[in-house]
Amino acid sequence: MRRKWLGAVVPVALLCIWEAIWHIEALRMESVSHPWEVAIAFYRGWLDGSILLLTLQTFESALLGFAIAAAIGVAVGVFLGLAPRAERIVGPSIDLMRPVPSVALIPLALMIYGFGVRMEASIVAFACVWPVLIVTIAAVRSIDPGLLEVARVLQMTAAERTFKIVLPAAAGRIAVGLQLALAISLVVAVTVEIVINPRGLGYGMMSAQQSMHFDKMYAQLLWIGVVGWGLSFLSQKALDRWSPQPEAVHGGRP
Repeated sequence: MRRKWLGAVVPVALLCIWEAIWHIEALRMESVSHPWEVAIAFYRGWLDGSILLLTLQTFESALLGFAIAAAIGVAVGVFLGLAPRAERIVGPSIDLMRPVPSVALIPLALMIYGFGVRMEASIVAFACVWPVLIVTIAAVRSIDPGLLEVARVLQMTAAERTFKIVLPAAAGRIAVGLQLALAISLVVAVTVEIVINPRGLGYGMMSAQQSMHFDKMYAQLLWIGVVGWGLSFLSQKALDRWSPQPEAVHGGRP
């Protein structure tokens, strides 16, 4: 139980420092709201549904982009992992596109899709596909060659080999790439909303800042942190459940 509460030490300490700074007149700034005012702003935003609406808008784009990236990254990663020759052909192109910042695609995505979910999701998908793709390729390559030989002996089709041999054997490692991509999806979605897309938590935070409602801005900023923590927590729980346990790997032996 004590270990669970250790993670609250830093947030509580920062909250106390924030409260102390507000009470020290020499350090107080107009742009720093009182923690209690921030709590009230969050409560009001939750009651009128504005924070929930902005959260759903951000989630819509982030999860759509993540789903697209997951589908493409796993499918292409499995193919390239099983076909080293194809990976040598495509590899240089991947290395060329992977370092491109996702926000650099905003003008192109805006020109193609305009404002809205599709524009934001396309940028999120571009950012998220690389960790899924790279981890999937590495996971497939690390599969025991004996398993693939069994598939050949049984004369499995490519689909049967993929779904019965490759994906179950690589699932644990692929899940790590998916967990990383999920965290990236929220970061990129909020960034796009701050920069240009008039929807979601990022846009709501910028609107509050521009209208000098700093308490609302801080409330949404802290809420983004809570949402990110929740996604990380849930994805870690899913990863722990998905990954093979030591006793399962070793047949229950110590």
